[in-house]
Amino acid sequence: MSELERVPPGVDPRVPSSARVYDYLLGGKDNVAVDRAVADKLLAVAPDSRQVARANRIFLVRAVRHLAQQGIRQFLDLGTGIPTSPSVHEVARETNPACRVVYVDYDPVVRLHAQVLLADAPGVASIQADLRQPDAILNDPHVTGLIDFEQPLAVLLVASLHFVTDGEDPGGIVAAFRKWMAPGSHLVLSHTMAESRPEAIAQLAKATAGSPAQATFRTHEQVLRLFDGFELIGPGLVPVQEWRLSDEDEQSIPLLDGPPALRVEGGVARLAPR
Repeated sequence: MSELERVPPGVDPRVPSSARVYDYLLGGKDNVAVDRAVADKLLAVAPDSRQVARANRIFLVRAVRHLAQQGIRQFLDLGTGIPTSPSVHEVARETNPACRVVYVDYDPVVRLHAQVLLADAPGVASIQADLRQPDAILNDPHVTGLIDFEQPLAVLLVASLHFVTDGEDPGGIVAAFRKWMAPGSHLVLSHTMAESRPEAIAQLAKATAGSPAQATFRTHEQVLRLFDGFELIGPGLVPVQEWRLSDEDEQSIPLLDGPPALRVEGGVARLAPR
């Protein structure tokens, strides 16, 4: 069966998808030729990008596990990407099986996979929506049916806001979700950095120009501003492979020979008192 036949209706196999490129870097199979071409061009100048992608995933797992252990029982995952095990609900439910999760992604391929995988998972939902439209997400019946905004919530923006341009106001998007978050809520965020090697930035920009997979690289200070209204915990905003809260987090760190060409930083923050 050709790739043209394998993609869902509405998907253009000639246009790269950030979710599918990420899937390929993680070793997944839910990608097509155009996605692999983008990833291979990045790997040519940033050969450690697979390890960085894996480190970003480990950062997500560590953050979710920590928050579940701290009593967070609700997770809103914005820009989910193609499901990868362990998923957010699998990690959270290791601590408490009552944890509820809503996955959000605009990519129809993500939605298709989520429908299949979550069909028999009560307390977990997936919606196809764009994080650039917070009001539509926050008022979606699947979200309001599972998330109690009077209780603490974790909002996950892991490797997703760099696909939002400055003109689309990423800070305003975070602020829109922050307004709905109860005391005790947390934000988990990771982002590609302008401190990456110039050749990696240039190659990725060239390979994804004009597509939804095109990223905006922001400086450390610019990403810090996305945490306005929150208080960073643990090590703060650091390269994802360095984010840890305990000795247990020393395990499963991807091997990196020096600073990665493609730098991704992440942080976890608690909602500041109003």
